[in-house]
Amino acid sequence: MKKQIIKTLIFCTLCAFTACGTQKQVVNDGKSSAGTTEASMEKQKMEFVRKVYDNATFSKNIVSKIDFTLNTGSQNISVGGSLHMRKDDVIRIQLFVPIIGIEAGRLEFTKDYVMIVDRIHSEYIKADYNQVDFLKNNGLNFYSLQALFWNELFIPGKEKVTESALKTFDVDLRESATTSVVSLKKDHMNYQWLADNKTALISEANVSYSHPQNGTTSVQCRYDKFKPLGSKKFPSDIAINMNTNATQKARKVSVRLGLNSITTDSDWAPRTTVSSKYKEVSVEDVLRKIMSL
Repeated sequence: MKKQIIKTLIFCTLCAFTACGTQKQVVNDGKSSAGTTEASMEKQKMEFVRKVYDNATFSKNIVSKIDFTLNTGSQNISVGGSLHMRKDDVIRIQLFVPIIGIEAGRLEFTKDYVMIVDRIHSEYIKADYNQVDFLKNNGLNFYSLQALFWNELFIPGKEKVTESALKTFDVDLRESATTSVVSLKKDHMNYQWLADNKTALISEANVSYSHPQNGTTSVQCRYDKFKPLGSKKFPSDIAINMNTNATQKARKVSVRLGLNSITTDSDWAPRTTVSSKYKEVSVEDVLRKIMSL
């Protein structure tokens, strides 16, 4: 069980790395529906995407105990853990060994690096986002990943979405459905957010990459059970489904984070300090081991 928890942290990291891109996006031209002027339709689109944008929480910190579930098809693991996020700074997931409650490992994303700490074997991995070709070639960006965890829109390659940049997004208004689609598209990358037509809350985010030589990879984030967080609402249930055939073997994994008692506590250290007794291991070695499983 302990080893499976560590493998879980590493595998989830790899899937996230494969899916995220930072290419500059272009705008798809909006199409006017019958009987509606183009200007009126564009105004409706802008009003909708602004409502989605305005749903972003004002909180600087989000902290919660979590119920963590992993399903790979061949195995299903459920453990307890915690989530600590500080806006524009860090995302940290800690997982604990069932019953005895000691920390098995943690995954920490910062603006400058990603780190995996294996408490069981006293090892750790720390890498700059551009240090490893596997990450660099897929253009992983901390701010894009952060937006997926924070239930927000993002423009790949940018630190934040400004109101003036809302025109970057295209919107498929679906008045007869429960949700409409906000999207970005460029080359082999596609980004879509499904937002509720009444509340404009994001219920689903999809990132997909497709290339004739490099295969396909997709990440779907589904958000549910929204609860008040200050003057805004935040999902207490986040389900992440990841699929890729870009590795040696086709991979499919589902992760669910059940957030319990969400707070905005700020009394915690944003960086993990690793003991000098821990051994730093090679990222490439770990990648090869995981990919061969």
